[in-house]
Amino acid sequence: MTTIALPAALSIRNLLEDLLGREVTVAVANPPVVDDVPRTIGAVYVDPGLTMTAVLGLELPLAAYAGAALGLMPAGGAADCVEEGQLSPVLAENVAELCNILTSLLNQEGGPHVKLYKVYVPPEPLPGDAKALLLALGNRIDLSVEVARYGTGRLSLSLTW
Repeated sequence: MTTIALPAALSIRNLLEDLLGREVTVAVANPPVVDDVPRTIGAVYVDPGLTMTAVLGLELPLAAYAGAALGLMPAGGAADCVEEGQLSPVLAENVAELCNILTSLLNQEGGPHVKLYKVYVPPEPLPGDAKALLLALGNRIDLSVEVARYGTGRLSLSLTW
């Protein structure tokens, strides 16, 4: 079985910085716990056989700030969404596009082709298997991501293999 490689923190930072058009800083973070999941946007990635290969979790603040930066929207609107505990439809659409672009970090030459299957935006719950993978220790990276002039939140990526 061919495996996919976990991207380096620098690769994640560089992609986000290029995509958002502003400075992004990353630092190692603690993995999410069960209580964090209801305020986490989850993206499920699959291989050509529709087998889950990875789950990306974006803590609500990071999703709001990155979505706003991607759409060139004011930081205040993103902060309002964080306070309300829910992304606006426009921010949710921007975050889904961000998750799709982040797929490029999982597709390496010689590896299986990975694609975005679905993005789960709260209050839509993350399916049980995806939630379990997001919370599992092992082949994962957890980063605190700060988007300049917007804010900070956690990004977690967990792979099945």
